Amino acid sequence: MTKVLIIEDEAPISKVLQAYMQKEGYEVRTVLHGDEAMPVFYDMQPDLAIVDVMLPGKNGWDILEEIRAESAAAVIMLTALGDVDYRLKGLNSGADDYIAKPFDASEVVARVKAVLRRTGQFLQDEEVKHFGSLTLNEKAHTVKLNGADVPLSPRDLSLLFFLARHPNQTFDREQLIEHVWGIDYEGSDRAVDLSIKRIRKSLQNWPESEGEIKTLRGLGYQFCVYE
Repeated sequence: MTKVLIIEDEAPISKVLQAYMQKEGYEVRTVLHGDEAMPVFYDMQPDLAIVDVMLPGKNGWDILEEIRAESAAAVIMLTALGDVDYRLKGLNSGADDYIAKPFDASEVVARVKAVLRRTGQFLQDEEVKHFGSLTLNEKAHTVKLNGADVPLSPRDLSLLFFLARHPNQTFDREQLIEHVWGIDYEGSDRAVDLSIKRIRKSLQNWPESEGEIKTLRGLGYQFCVYE
């Protein structure tokens, strides 16, 4: 069962979101104080966290930073601050989406589903996928090369997993932004190039005879694997 943690200090909003999420069949827990967020997060190990920015105690930015240091769980930032700079701060800090108040709870459900589709579905019926010495396991949020862990940021991890779902298929920057960053992303598409560069550096010991992240000039990027 998909687990959702709601970190929101306004009890009426928290209760409405909880009801809507439970209606979708999600396991839901709520936290009303920032200082209580991470202990509950560690105990629950949610697939997705909805985090309000303005909280008593520890604020949402600090919570997001702690989550990103420990987990690849999806994070949606929720706040009354609708300024674009705050939205970009959330996305650039590792959030998967950003929703400004006031909002319709059904919109939040739709955004949760979209984020989970981008970050939580992997290779359909194959939980673990092997590409020679490279092993990908999205459920465990791990990448291993020759049995050793390969550290990747959550966004780079999502990009690698997306490309691996479609081996030997080419995607341009716009397509990758839509599928990995989300259609509401407002940053530069050069973020794709930088993410690919980091992934390649992390996989520099992956034998070229097994596969590579390939650039097709003028077309895009491809997770190229060889039989």
